[in-house]
Amino acid sequence: MDTQALALALPLIGWASHTALLTHRLATARRDPLTGLRTRAGWTALAERVIRRHRDAVVLLLDLDDFKSLNDSHGHAAGDFALAVTAERLAAWCGRHGIAGRLGGDEFVAIARQAPDLESLHRALRQPVAYAGRRLPVSVSVGSCHVNDLPVCSLSDALAAADSAMYADKGKAGRRGTRPLFR
Repeated sequence: MDTQALALALPLIGWASHTALLTHRLATARRDPLTGLRTRAGWTALAERVIRRHRDAVVLLLDLDDFKSLNDSHGHAAGDFALAVTAERLAAWCGRHGIAGRLGGDEFVAIARQAPDLESLHRALRQPVAYAGRRLPVSVSVGSCHVNDLPVCSLSDALAAADSAMYADKGKAGRRGTRPLFR
């Protein structure tokens, strides 16, 4: 290769490398490093698109119950593992017809294109997590909102309704005791 061709090629190679690096950084910024789920920004952009196209979509908000005591009792590594397993179970439930995300801490979010079988999600989430030879109890409060139940089709309204439903679920007496974790 002659020097003139090399001089022309080097800036293009540098530009391509820089573009690849920026693309990688953007992609990783939209993924939670612990769970691999989409972050709030990445999930929101896709969820808004799903709501525009699918009026029968359902939005879910999930929160691990007593997560601080799990961390305090079994250590932060166990807590991180419980978060990762919860994310895995949520993503598996969403499958090809939904999108799961992690808002932060012990809060997760999901959207499914059609009204899914929520009971199967509840069964998956209430399974104990096997960690370091122990079975860690995991309890998750889930709130859902069917978009077609809203007067105005908006993600923010769906999240607000799912949040209210989640806190109603979280506030029920006996969540860890005598009654089943989910209805």
